[in-house]
Order: sequence, then C-alpha cells, then structure tokens
Amino acid sequence: MTTARAIYRGRLLEKRYGVLGKVARRYLEAGLSVELLHPTRHGPIHVIARGNKQVLAIEVADKPGKVGADRVKLLLEKAKLVKAKPVLVLYSEGAFLDEEARKLCEENKVKVKVVKP
Repeated sequence: MTTARAIYRGRLLEKRYGVLGKVARRYLEAGLSVELLHPTRHGPIHVIARGNKQVLAIEVADKPGKVGADRVKLLLEKAKLVKAKPVLVLYSEGAFLDEEARKLCEENKVKVKVVKP
C-alpha cells in the first residue's frame, strides 16, 4: 500500500524531473527511497533506489531507437562505483536493445525493464 506522502513526493518528482521523475515515482511508491542524478566520474546515475537490503542504479533510456552496448557498459561502471545492482529502463515505445547489448546484459545480470509511457 502506498502512503499519501509517497504519492505526493512522487508527483513532485514527476513535475520537476519529467521522465526521470516518473520512473523514480514507481520505485518510491514501491517503498524504496530514491535519489535522482547522483554524480559520478562517468556521469550522473539517473536514479538510485535504496531499500529492502538492496541498492539499485537505474539508467533510463527515454528516446526511441537502438540502445547500444556502450550505454550498458557505462551503466555497469556507474553501478560498480556505488556498489549497486544495475537496472536499465526502456521508457519509450520505440526503444530496443541491439544483440550485443542484450548479450552484455545477460552476462552481467543487468535487469532490463520496459515501461510504456
């Protein structure tokens, strides 16, 4: 069950950050605490979700088209820096993984979630 505070905070995140806020809202309403745009030396991690004895580093692909292996490798490096499990969210109807990226995700246990806008 989602609390009123989580719903309110999720709406604020969605209003301020757009697509990143919508993805963060899902994790917030699931009972995790979220942090957006956490800086690392490889660039910001879009969302970090903490809770239930786990830490997730979430990268959001919101543009239609192919998501390549280079983006997956970058996500893996960012996740190692914060000691988190990598999650790739495809938030577009036209976003898809190419074969090399799909194999890389399977080998490194990167969770891929497809979210329809």
